[in-house]
Amino acid sequence: MIKKVHVKTGDTVTVLSGKERGKKGKVLAVSPKEGKVIIEGINMVTKHVKPRRMGEAGGIVKAEGAMYACKVQIVCPRCGKPTRVGHKVSEDGTKERICKKCGESL
Repeated sequence: MIKKVHVKTGDTVTVLSGKERGKKGKVLAVSPKEGKVIIEGINMVTKHVKPRRMGEAGGIVKAEGAMYACKVQIVCPRCGKPTRVGHKVSEDGTKERICKKCGESL
C-alpha cells in the first residue's frame, strides 16, 4: 500500500514541532513508504564514516536526518505563511495544489 505525503521534493517547508521548530528549509528527498522527509540544513545528525578506498579519509560527517512529514507544513510562495495543501481540478482535467490561506497555486 502506497501512502500519500503532502510535500514534494523542492517544496519550501517549515517545521511545526521538535527541537527544530520554526525553521524553514527546502525538501531534498521524500520517502512515502516511511512517511518521512529530508530537509536541507534541518535535523543534522553525525555519522561515523569508514574510509572505503585507499587514501580516502574517514571520520565524523554531519548529514541531514529524516523526519516525519506530519511535522512539516508547506510555506506558500505568495503569502509566505505555513499552510495546508488543497487541490483544485481545472476544466481541462489537470489537478493542481493550492494554498488554503490565499488560494494561490503551489
